[in-house]
Amino acid sequence: MILYNVTVNIEKESEAEWVAWMKETHIPDVLATGMFLENRFYKILHDNEDGSTNYSVQYFADCMEKILEYQMTFASKLQEDVNEKFKDRFVVFRTLLETVD
Repeated sequence: MILYNVTVNIEKESEAEWVAWMKETHIPDVLATGMFLENRFYKILHDNEDGSTNYSVQYFADCMEKILEYQMTFASKLQEDVNEKFKDRFVVFRTLLETVD
């Protein structure tokens, strides 16, 4: 199992709008690509000095080939959508993790 983890730091003023948009639009769009089996959406529980909030959006794929296909075929457009809607109001870090048996 491969976990594609997207950690987002969002400005407090945009948090409610961003969370709603993620739940209603972005996460369903990512899942509609067919590259992921499921997802999880977490708020990271710690205080940031600047008042912003962090979230972890996790997408699970059964193999690395699905991740690579997602990145080559779908990621640019979906990331562009986020940038258009929330320009200069967030910072994002993306990480790939593999299950250790």
